[in-house]
Amino acid sequence: MKVNFDIVITPHRKELFMQDLINTINGWVWSPALIYLCLGTGLFFSILTRFMQVRHFGEMLRLLFAPKSSPEGISSFQALAVALSGRVGMGNIAGVAAAIGFGGPGAVFWMWVTAFLGSSTAYVESTLAQIYKEKDGNEYRGGPAYYFDKFFGGGFGKFYGILLAVSLIVSCGLFLPGVQANGVANGITMIFGEGQMVQTSAFGEIGMNKLIAALFILVILGMIIFGGIQRIANFSQVVVPFMALGYIIMSLVIIFIHIDQLPAMVSLIVGDAFSAQAGFGAAIGWGVKRGVYSNEAGQGTGPHAAAAAEVEHPAQQGFVQAFSVYVDTLFVCSATAFMILITGQYNIQGTLEAGSFIVQNLPAETNINGPAFTQLAVASVFGGFGKVFVGLAIFFFAFTTILAYYYIAETNVAYLRRYLKTGTGSLFFIKLIVMSAVAYGAVGASGYIWDIGDIGVGLTAWLNILGILAVFFIAKPTLLALKDYETQKKAGVKDFVFDPVKLGIKGATFWEERLKEKQIKK
Repeated sequence: MKVNFDIVITPHRKELFMQDLINTINGWVWSPALIYLCLGTGLFFSILTRFMQVRHFGEMLRLLFAPKSSPEGISSFQALAVALSGRVGMGNIAGVAAAIGFGGPGAVFWMWVTAFLGSSTAYVESTLAQIYKEKDGNEYRGGPAYYFDKFFGGGFGKFYGILLAVSLIVSCGLFLPGVQANGVANGITMIFGEGQMVQTSAFGEIGMNKLIAALFILVILGMIIFGGIQRIANFSQVVVPFMALGYIIMSLVIIFIHIDQLPAMVSLIVGDAFSAQAGFGAAIGWGVKRGVYSNEAGQGTGPHAAAAAEVEHPAQQGFVQAFSVYVDTLFVCSATAFMILITGQYNIQGTLEAGSFIVQNLPAETNINGPAFTQLAVASVFGGFGKVFVGLAIFFFAFTTILAYYYIAETNVAYLRRYLKTGTGSLFFIKLIVMSAVAYGAVGASGYIWDIGDIGVGLTAWLNILGILAVFFIAKPTLLALKDYETQKKAGVKDFVFDPVKLGIKGATFWEERLKEKQIKK
């Protein structure tokens, strides 16, 4: 008798294998070492800058509305809007819900800590992006690949720059757009319902509205990304502030309706941060993880928009980007957390076995790793309108984040072109890559897509944080820039000047050339 040892690999088995593989990689990337590195780095930079995120809060607000721009560069507010379009996304709605569902209310406290300390990290990486930015055709470009290359120089600078560029292209071009596209598609299905189910060979049964959503996203995305940073900035500066403000106002209305429960809710968040129901490790782990995912401080993505800004002094854009972390986490993420907690629309997953709950206020089948908590919280007060509002918020937050991810991927492709000697076709190719990732994410499973996104965030965070720590220990250019700006401001200077040679900062060729041009005009 012949025995058949062939193993039948069913689609379900393949899915389980891929999910297990992604979870394993996720565990390696998001080990406790990265979580404490994020917090420790933020604390380190806060001490070195003498807590600039507190001392210069007023200056952040003043610079926010500085109207300065140029044909090559966008204004500080536009740069803030582009950076916020990357920061304010699915992490602010579904990410916060997941942090509460897996880490308990105490995770919100650790998101706040991550934001407060992370704002100094955002200052450092964004100021570095401004110091070492370049003019590429009709645009300014910069980011981790550029500033590590220029700062370290030589073979190591080139190697680390290429490593960062490839990592950011993979993360922002392949891994992360799917999370946001999934959110946009889910936002549309929240508004219109799932609709007719359609059988496809690749994804099984999916909703007709998801297919329509994917097509709609791709058409609008293509129209915008082929217009460059100016078109992305113009779109973001209108949509992002409008939706963020509307979302915060909605949360304030819900909080006001439940105002008698506010003290108990705040006490729950703070108390659970140190004696967490889900375990201290779960609270701090999920709080930091979702905090970094949302506000991007230390991740190396925010500096790309910072480099594109037209400013008089690099420290100015550092201040603006530090403020963007506050807007993202302390305002928008807190709005989500408060709505969920004050209405009691959440579960807390048990750590011992799947399906067990430490706290269960909702049916067991409610998806923790998605926007369901937020949707139910708003709907508990506003009914059907709440469902539509959350769907719209997810759509706009997630869509603008896709734009930011595309710009980051494009910037790093532009960086690699100097070494690969490729033509403009590579920029067209990255557009196709991002649009393919968006199409896949729009119809994929949310949990699967989120885990892939976490890997992308973790990889870039590891490389960027270790790199900027090395920069600080060797030369501290951002500290020099901060001290120089403070000195000029104290002297009452109206037109700030940045002279990198005078400060002992090497490799800041853009600012050296700008200073020479000013001196020639005089």
